Amino acid sequence: MHIYNSEQWMKDIYEVSYNLSELEALAGKSIMITGAAGLICSSVVDILLQYNETHEAPIKIFAAGRSIEKIRERFGPSCHKEYFKFIKYDALKSDNLEVLADYVIHGAGNAFPRMIVEEPVETMISNFCGMFHLLNAAKIHKTNRILYLSSSEVYGERKEKHPYQEKDYGYIDILNPRNAYSMGKRATETLCISYAYEFDTEAVIVRPGHIYGPTASLKDDRVSSSFAYAAACGKDIVLKSDGAQVRSYTYCLDCAAAILKVLVKGKNLHAYNISNPDSIISIKQMAEILAKASGVSLIQEEANETEKKGFNPMSNSSLDSTKLMNLGWKSCFNAEKGLAHTVKILKEMKEKN
Repeated sequence: MHIYNSEQWMKDIYEVSYNLSELEALAGKSIMITGAAGLICSSVVDILLQYNETHEAPIKIFAAGRSIEKIRERFGPSCHKEYFKFIKYDALKSDNLEVLADYVIHGAGNAFPRMIVEEPVETMISNFCGMFHLLNAAKIHKTNRILYLSSSEVYGERKEKHPYQEKDYGYIDILNPRNAYSMGKRATETLCISYAYEFDTEAVIVRPGHIYGPTASLKDDRVSSSFAYAAACGKDIVLKSDGAQVRSYTYCLDCAAAILKVLVKGKNLHAYNISNPDSIISIKQMAEILAKASGVSLIQEEANETEKKGFNPMSNSSLDSTKLMNLGWKSCFNAEKGLAHTVKILKEMKEKN
């Protein structure tokens, strides 16, 4: 079953879109979105697609990614709409950027822990070089604004202060295997702002916290995604730690709505945290919510040496989203609601396949 056949998913899209006035400002414009089949950016596309279904002046969507097949699979029947176009996009190359839109959202790049550890060079380059090529193309084609999808990982770890504000810097151990992602995001933020400043273009940055939802890839080995898939399959959730680490969990559609709001209203050369203030909880609490929503058990075990090797999660990572909320953003899904909907949609898709 395609996710568009999920009544709950379509209701969720409508809920986040209902008061998203920024969509009107984008009517008749075009948006290029790299990493369009990913968890966050595919949710952005879903909001735009639903808007287009009910408005006369559609938003033209250029869905960009390495695999056209994955984009077709993700967006199904919507791929045949006249306002929906594919762009085969490789972040490591610059020769396939002939088409550029009024707005650009750069979300391409490795994000899964295992990929970050196994492919650190590509993890860094796909962020930095991808942004460099897009910035050059944006300057040539006089794009209105480019938005970079960064991460809360840029803050590193600063145990004495939580949640992080945009002005905070944090600390990152450059010898930790996670550094390729964190430092890649940091370097790309600097490139984005420096380029926009030097060449007088518009750029904004968003730093999402821990995003989850039913559109996560089966290859996504982040705990929120792996736990949600286990719960939807009726399997017990196995937690390989005490689960005391605090995270800012945000439903993918809430994050997508925030991105569109910042794209239109965000102040040029500024960064915005994306975090649900009602969902700053521990990993164990997140697992308990999923277990309760699906009727499975939560089992805690000690991680073995192989599981511990290569990736050392931060003890805490929560964000202050006051700056974003001052733009008028408000979350529609707290942790209980968003996680329950995630399991419900995944179960529905599994049962009807």
